[in-house]
Amino acid sequence: QVQVVESGGGLVQAGGSLRLSCAVSGRTPYYMGWFRQAPGKQRELVADISSGGSTYYADSVKGRFTISRDNAKNILYLQMDSLKPEDTAVYYCAASVPYVRRYDLWGRGTQVTVSS
Repeated sequence: QVQVVESGGGLVQAGGSLRLSCAVSGRTPYYMGWFRQAPGKQRELVADISSGGSTYYADSVKGRFTISRDNAKNILYLQMDSLKPEDTAVYYCAASVPYVRRYDLWGRGTQVTVSS
């Protein structure tokens, strides 16, 4: 059975750090990514990474967030530093289909709240 399970969200003060983790079972994704959705806003891609290590970051998180993955264990990480109140959102882990950067598997999400 294919599953995507996130962990690591929580409440942190502005300037603090959090680390999100995501385990994917039942598939070896080509791409794995983190999306987020704030209240009243559309879901957006925060960062993703290919099986070969190619990364993408949204401009709003460049220099503050670092995405990484353990291919042997199918685990994805997002290290979030220098957090800002505008980073507050539900963060979703996603896994792509094989060979194409198209996401079809989603976790349930984990809440990240940054207080000012």
